[in-house]
Amino acid sequence: MNPTRRALLKFSFALPVLGMVPLVPSLVMAQNDERLPLVIHTSQGPHRLSVEVAETPAQRQRGLMERDHLDVDSGMLFLYDRQQSGRQGFWMYRTRIPLDIAFIDSDGRIVAIEQMPPCESLRPAQCPSYEPGEAYHSALEVNAGYFAERGINVGDCVSLPGHAGFCRT
Repeated sequence: MNPTRRALLKFSFALPVLGMVPLVPSLVMAQNDERLPLVIHTSQGPHRLSVEVAETPAQRQRGLMERDHLDVDSGMLFLYDRQQSGRQGFWMYRTRIPLDIAFIDSDGRIVAIEQMPPCESLRPAQCPSYEPGEAYHSALEVNAGYFAERGINVGDCVSLPGHAGFCRT
């Protein structure tokens, strides 16, 4: 095989890979921007939200940081592969909007609700952590006051279509 033909063959194998490189960031962005329907079932009836899902470590770490606004009836659902300790909390470092958070067990039941004001400190260590005190499998962040205004309480059930384990009786 001559050197020119060898170079062309190497290039032809690399071409499909190079062609996909620009698509990778757009696929990641499309998944991050995707919203899913979520329903919180209460004694007063269902409350519907459109949520972003944070299921990778990078998505969960970023959360709602650096945002100036969260639409009404919107939120972010943090999903974990396994149960989290009740001492594993959330913080508001670099989060600009006040939030409520509901910690949800593997059956879809809310086990704790916390109010989280923004942390104005530039030092992460000075931002408080909000721990549920109960084991959880996911957490839902919404605008501050959302849960109280709608009568959503500990024990209410959260369902997300396509995720088994939510709202078992």
